[in-house]
Amino acid sequence: MAGNAIDQTRRMLSLVTYLRERPGARVADVARAFGISEDELIADLDVLPLCGTSFRGGDLLDIDTDGERIWWHNPDDVAEPLRLAADEATALLVAARAVATLPGLREGDREALLRATAKLEAAAGEAAGASSRLSVIFESEGGVFADVDRAISERRRLWLRYYSPARDEITEREVDPIRLFAVGRTYMEAWCRLSEARRTFRLDRVVEIKLLDEASDPPPIELRDLSELSSALVQTGAEDPEVVVEVGPGGRWVAEYYPHDSADELPDGGLRITLRAPDPGSLRRLALRLGRDGRIVSPQGLADSARDAARQALAAYGE
Repeated sequence: MAGNAIDQTRRMLSLVTYLRERPGARVADVARAFGISEDELIADLDVLPLCGTSFRGGDLLDIDTDGERIWWHNPDDVAEPLRLAADEATALLVAARAVATLPGLREGDREALLRATAKLEAAAGEAAGASSRLSVIFESEGGVFADVDRAISERRRLWLRYYSPARDEITEREVDPIRLFAVGRTYMEAWCRLSEARRTFRLDRVVEIKLLDEASDPPPIELRDLSELSSALVQTGAEDPEVVVEVGPGGRWVAEYYPHDSADELPDGGLRITLRAPDPGSLRRLALRLGRDGRIVSPQGLADSARDAARQALAAYGE
């Protein structure tokens, strides 16, 4: 997250100066000067009109392009010295101090940010005093998030020590990250080289993480619908009905996705998983996904309805 965002910010700041000195500059020439593709340049130009001297919406950059040349229509209007209101200065200082604490930030960028923060404090005067009484504290998983986000943007493999509640053990594994998403907690979806399968990892269960030099190369797979993942990862309560599911070795992933009360080993390498669900009927879909890799044991009514749903699905498939 830090690397790409900071690189783009640097480029766009330089782009403002470059365009101010070159009215009607050609798109191809500007892209070549900055070492980026024309599509990347156009993407930057789509963002610049949303920037200006105030987050209240005034004095925005009036920059557009006809696909061949770039025109900046109001360079003089935004060239006046920047004056920040007290609330603007406070927001910037609090955000800058918070970002400077991110573990994934490169040291050179951290030092540059701290220098800029010191200059802003000096310019803000009394407003800086208010910002010193405010702070933002990131969750402990913030450093893991930064490493995962960087691995995704740089297409690099990750090494993890990860706590698995299903087995109550910490395992070492290498993964090719695919994406980050949040459902109450923050998760990483990745291709796990240990199990040679797609897995979802909760960031707060990552004990240790390292960015590797190997390129990330997950196999081409269809991304799961986040609404489906959300239903699997939703938090449950002790008052919710209890459901018992037995899965074979190919269904052990259920213990990774679904919060559960217990996961006991079975002789065939599978698990007997006890979990709770606000709507047990929603687990019929899980039974269909498992197929021969698992079955619902109890409650009996849910087990029967899951079998009926499977028979109907098979009948429809046969037709």
